Amino acid sequence: MKKALPYHGSCFVCGHDNPHSIGLTWYVDDDGVLTSEFVLNEAQQGPPGNAHGGASAAILDEAMGLVVWAAGLKVAAVNLEINYHKPLPLNQPLALEARVTQKDERKIFSTGEIKLSDGTICVSGRGIYVVAPQLFSEVWLSEKK
Repeated sequence: MKKALPYHGSCFVCGHDNPHSIGLTWYVDDDGVLTSEFVLNEAQQGPPGNAHGGASAAILDEAMGLVVWAAGLKVAAVNLEINYHKPLPLNQPLALEARVTQKDERKIFSTGEIKLSDGTICVSGRGIYVVAPQLFSEVWLSEKK
Protein backbone atom coordinates (compact mmCIF):
# COMPACT_ATOMS: atom_id res chain seq x y z
CA MET A 1 0.00 0.00 0.00
CA LYS A 2 1.27 3.49 -0.89
CA LYS A 3 0.86 6.56 1.29
CA ALA A 4 1.45 10.17 0.31
CA LEU A 5 4.21 12.02 2.12
CA PRO A 6 3.49 15.45 3.64
CA TYR A 7 3.96 18.58 1.55
CA HIS A 8 7.28 20.37 1.85
CA GLY A 9 6.33 24.05 2.00
CA SER A 10 8.66 26.02 -0.25
CA CYS A 11 10.88 23.18 -1.52
CA PHE A 12 12.22 23.74 -5.06
CA VAL A 13 11.29 20.22 -6.16
CA CYS A 14 8.08 19.46 -4.29
CA GLY A 15 6.94 22.53 -2.37
CA HIS A 16 3.38 23.53 -3.10
CA ASP A 17 3.99 26.93 -1.45
CA ASN A 18 6.73 27.74 -3.98
CA PRO A 19 5.42 29.16 -7.28
CA HIS A 20 8.65 28.02 -9.00
CA SER A 21 8.54 24.46 -7.63
CA ILE A 22 8.59 21.54 -10.03
CA GLY A 23 5.59 20.33 -8.00
CA LEU A 24 6.22 16.63 -7.41
CA THR A 25 4.08 14.64 -4.99
CA TRP A 26 5.75 11.72 -3.24
CA TYR A 27 4.46 8.32 -2.17
CA VAL A 28 6.16 5.61 -0.14
CA ASP A 29 5.09 1.96 -0.09
CA ASP A 30 5.27 -0.68 2.65
CA ASP A 31 8.75 -1.71 1.44
CA GLY A 32 10.05 1.86 1.80
CA VAL A 33 10.22 2.54 -1.96
CA LEU A 34 9.55 6.18 -2.80
CA THR A 35 7.70 6.93 -6.05
CA SER A 36 6.34 9.86 -7.99
CA GLU A 37 4.70 10.33 -11.36
CA PHE A 38 5.07 13.72 -13.00
CA VAL A 39 5.45 15.71 -16.21
CA LEU A 40 8.19 18.26 -16.78
CA ASN A 41 7.52 21.31 -18.93
CA GLU A 42 9.30 24.23 -20.58
CA ALA A 43 10.13 25.72 -17.15
CA GLN A 44 12.60 22.81 -16.73
CA GLN A 45 13.91 22.85 -20.32
CA GLY A 46 17.57 22.44 -21.20
CA PRO A 47 18.11 21.25 -24.78
CA PRO A 48 15.00 22.01 -26.87
CA GLY A 49 12.22 19.59 -25.97
CA ASN A 50 14.19 17.98 -23.13
CA ALA A 51 14.75 18.61 -19.44
CA HIS A 52 17.76 20.46 -18.12
CA GLY A 53 20.22 18.09 -16.46
CA GLY A 54 20.09 20.22 -13.32
CA ALA A 55 16.34 19.69 -13.03
CA SER A 56 16.65 15.91 -13.17
CA ALA A 57 19.61 16.05 -10.74
CA ALA A 58 17.54 18.15 -8.30
CA ILE A 59 14.64 15.70 -8.56
CA LEU A 60 16.90 12.72 -7.85
CA ASP A 61 18.67 14.55 -5.02
CA GLU A 62 15.34 15.25 -3.36
CA ALA A 63 14.00 11.73 -3.96
CA MET A 64 17.12 9.91 -2.76
CA GLY A 65 17.31 12.06 0.37
CA LEU A 66 13.58 11.93 1.02
CA VAL A 67 13.48 8.13 0.89
CA VAL A 68 15.99 8.18 3.75
CA TRP A 69 13.86 10.75 5.61
CA ALA A 70 10.83 8.48 5.09
CA ALA A 71 12.83 5.77 6.86
CA GLY A 72 13.03 8.09 9.88
CA LEU A 73 16.44 9.76 9.49
CA LYS A 74 17.08 13.50 9.09
CA VAL A 75 19.98 13.58 6.67
CA ALA A 76 22.02 15.81 4.41
CA ALA A 77 23.72 14.80 1.16
CA VAL A 78 27.48 14.43 1.16
CA ASN A 79 27.85 12.90 -2.30
CA LEU A 80 25.61 12.64 -5.36
CA GLU A 81 26.29 10.71 -8.54
CA ILE A 82 23.95 11.35 -11.47
CA ASN A 83 24.07 9.30 -14.67
CA TYR A 84 22.36 10.54 -17.83
CA HIS A 85 21.37 7.59 -20.03
CA LYS A 86 18.90 9.25 -22.43
CA PRO A 87 17.44 12.74 -22.83
CA LEU A 88 14.50 13.30 -20.49
CA PRO A 89 11.63 14.56 -22.67
CA LEU A 90 9.31 17.40 -21.71
CA ASN A 91 5.51 17.12 -21.64
CA GLN A 92 5.50 13.33 -21.28
CA PRO A 93 4.60 11.18 -18.27
CA LEU A 94 7.63 10.24 -16.20
CA ALA A 95 8.01 7.96 -13.19
CA LEU A 96 10.53 7.99 -10.40
CA GLU A 97 11.61 5.36 -7.89
CA ALA A 98 14.09 5.73 -5.03
CA ARG A 99 15.16 3.29 -2.33
CA VAL A 100 17.61 2.98 0.54
CA THR A 101 20.26 0.45 -0.46
CA GLN A 102 22.64 0.39 2.51
CA LYS A 103 23.02 1.76 6.05
CA ASP A 104 26.43 2.00 7.68
CA GLU A 105 27.37 3.44 11.04
CA ARG A 106 27.55 7.01 9.67
CA LYS A 107 26.39 6.84 6.06
CA ILE A 108 23.13 5.92 4.38
CA PHE A 109 23.15 5.05 0.67
CA SER A 110 20.21 5.37 -1.69
CA THR A 111 19.52 5.11 -5.40
CA GLY A 112 16.96 6.60 -7.74
CA GLU A 113 15.79 6.40 -11.33
CA ILE A 114 13.65 8.56 -13.59
CA LYS A 115 11.93 6.48 -16.27
CA LEU A 116 9.73 6.92 -19.30
CA SER A 117 6.25 5.41 -19.20
CA ASP A 118 7.59 2.30 -21.01
CA GLY A 119 10.14 1.72 -18.21
CA THR A 120 13.18 3.05 -20.08
CA ILE A 121 15.64 4.58 -17.60
CA CYS A 122 16.65 8.10 -18.63
CA VAL A 123 18.47 9.30 -15.50
CA SER A 124 19.75 7.34 -12.51
CA GLY A 125 21.58 8.33 -9.41
CA ARG A 126 23.24 7.27 -6.20
CA GLY A 127 23.43 9.35 -3.06
CA ILE A 128 25.38 9.17 0.16
CA TYR A 129 23.78 10.88 3.14
CA VAL A 130 24.78 11.47 6.75
CA VAL A 131 22.50 11.97 9.72
CA ALA A 132 22.39 15.72 10.43
CA PRO A 133 19.34 16.62 12.54
CA GLN A 134 21.06 19.83 13.68
CA LEU A 135 20.59 21.28 10.19
CA PHE A 136 16.84 21.00 10.53
CA SER A 137 16.24 22.20 14.08
CA GLU A 138 14.28 25.43 14.50
CA VAL A 139 16.92 26.72 16.93
CA TRP A 140 19.78 26.26 14.46
CA LEU A 141 17.79 27.81 11.62
CA SER A 142 16.78 30.86 13.66
CA GLU A 143 20.37 31.38 14.92
CA LYS A 144 21.63 31.51 11.31
CA LYS A 145 19.27 34.35 10.28
